Amino acid sequence: MTKAVRIHGPGGPEALVYEDVEVPAPGAGEVLIEQTACGLNYIDVYHRNGLYPLAALPAVIGMEGAGTVAAVGDGVTAFQPGDRVAYADAPPGAYAEARLMPWHRLVKLPDAISDQQAAAMMLQGMTVEYLIRRTYAVQPGDTVLFHAAAGGVGLIACQWLDHLGATVIGTVGSEEKAALAKAHGCHHTINYREEDFTARVRELTEGAGVPVVYDSIGKDTFEGSLDCLRPRGLMVSFGNASGPVPPFNPAVLGQKGSLYLTRPSLLNYNVQREELEASAAALFEVVTAGKVKIEVNQTYPLSETAQAHRDLEARKTTGSTVLLP
Repeated sequence: MTKAVRIHGPGGPEALVYEDVEVPAPGAGEVLIEQTACGLNYIDVYHRNGLYPLAALPAVIGMEGAGTVAAVGDGVTAFQPGDRVAYADAPPGAYAEARLMPWHRLVKLPDAISDQQAAAMMLQGMTVEYLIRRTYAVQPGDTVLFHAAAGGVGLIACQWLDHLGATVIGTVGSEEKAALAKAHGCHHTINYREEDFTARVRELTEGAGVPVVYDSIGKDTFEGSLDCLRPRGLMVSFGNASGPVPPFNPAVLGQKGSLYLTRPSLLNYNVQREELEASAAALFEVVTAGKVKIEVNQTYPLSETAQAHRDLEARKTTGSTVLLP
């Protein structure tokens, strides 16, 4: 038996139950991982509250982790016991002391990256990679709007975008978070509690608007984000922290300048093994080169996962958070 955090039904943080589970020996194509760190991400909240329903309950949630290979199943040749590995992918089940994963969704960790760093950066870092390199390939001189600039994804994005030569406008919820974002490469911060972010973006771009908006907030920022775009700009809606975006008439995109809209996900961008390896390699490169620093700003024992969720939803966390089995 091993300890894990499961949900038996959708609900609030109280739905997270720390309990014993049985982890079988790895089957064909599977790897058994003894986990040393688990990542905390907003998608975990969506799984917990039922916004993204899971296939079967009860279920261990969590999409990101790092640790050491304990055993491999038949047909697995890419990994062996003792390898340090990390992942940020389906199937859910990261909130556990040990778990099984399909071998082809794992990557080996470079010696220069710690387990806690890996658990803090794989999902968020590869999300940033596909957003700024593949969803919209940011070029030197581009000005982009990135919401929640002081969050885990935001701090990585600000650093990476600055490294690419872009000008970053970031929204934040406090002066403390504004200072944090600026310290990580964000050039202009907008406190959405005090300013109209749309008007401020227009002011900063001299009325032109930006070519791309990265929006993980959802309902509260969607319409304003569209109004920040220049003609034929791209709205990247990749999260729902404030709730799902209500239905809207696609004709609005035409009225606001023939805009583009996409709702991407990491799972779809790293479907193929080759895509996963390339995404992870790009992330490891900027981190080991010191261009992007991964900071674990909060840690919680795995047994206190419910409190970690409360703090995440209350926007009390900054940067990355790691659960420790």
